[in-house]
Order: sequence, then structure tokens, then C-alpha cells
Amino acid sequence: MRHFHEIYAIAEDRHGAALADRIGNSPRQESLKSTSEDRWLSRFSQNVFNAGFNWSVIEKKWPDFEEAFHGFDVGRCALMDDAWFDELIQDTRIVRHGAKIQSVRDNAAFLLDMLKKRGTRLGGTTGQYALRFMGKDSFILSRDVVGRLVAEGVIDKVPTSKGALTKTQEAFNTWMDQSGRSLTHVSRVLALSI
Repeated sequence: MRHFHEIYAIAEDRHGAALADRIGNSPRQESLKSTSEDRWLSRFSQNVFNAGFNWSVIEKKWPDFEEAFHGFDVGRCALMDDAWFDELIQDTRIVRHGAKIQSVRDNAAFLLDMLKKRGTRLGGTTGQYALRFMGKDSFILSRDVVGRLVAEGVIDKVPTSKGALTKTQEAFNTWMDQSGRSLTHVSRVLALSI
């Protein structure tokens, strides 16, 4: 496994002066606790709808989503009835994908009762991206990050086993110690080195 500075140099060779902008600012951890539940539901939902669609299309339509889902009021969305669901499935302002619309209701219930782990369609990297966009310092196991982890001999494929996930976390911890950077920054540098 290379030292982080060597991986950073690879990313810098690939992206030049633009690398710093692509890595971005440090995550805003302190704001997570003050973020209201409706904003969490909005972000989770936006990432669910982004999956499989062009993100720019969803972003452009997002104000209409906000209106159609009543500002993602968690209590209201958790109690979505069949009539509201039927209205949404016909609402041309939003992406009319039944399972994704239903996920808004299910994830509102999830936010109301998090400990029961009832999130819907937040697997893969969808939940990881949503948390990152909300400011949670985290790594994302994107294709490029996994590619760098494989290239560094940390893992040999997408980590799913407890052992592979432990090795992944240990590698990130090492690179954070070596660089003094956050998980988010290390993750972005790994991705940009591929």
C-alpha cells in the first residue's frame, strides 16, 4: 500500500491545479445535529431519485419535488395514503417512479424511527452519497475508490465481507493519519487517482 502522498501525486498528475477544487472543502460536521428532519428526507429522496437518472435532470426538477412532497414534511410523508400516492404517480412535475415515490414514505417512517433500520432504497452508495452531501465525513466505495483500493492491494474486489470492510477502514485510517485529511478528502483523492 502506497503512502497517501504518492496517491495524491497520482491524482495531481491526472487533474493538475483543478484537483484542490475537485476535492472540495472539509465536511461541515457541526451542522449535522441542527439539520431538520425534512432536509434529511429531502436529501435521501433526492439521492434515491438520482439513482439511475441524470443527476442534472433531478436537480433541475427538485423545486417541483419539494412542492409535490410538501417540503418533505416527515410526519406528512410518513402517512402518505393511497390517494396522495396516486396523485404523485401522475404528477408530471416529478419523476413518476412508483418504488421511488414509495421510498419517500418509507424513509420518512425510517427517520421517525431510525433504530429499526427501515430505510428503503438507500443501499449501495445512495445512502453514502446522501450522508456525504449533508456534510457527514465519510468515504464512498465508488467504482474508482474500490479501483484504487484494489490497486493498493488493500482488497481484491468490492468489499462486502467483514474482513474486507475492516481492511478498507484500516487503510483509510492509515491514509488519514499520513495526510491529516478527513475521510471525505482521502476518499475523493483515491477516486481522482484512477
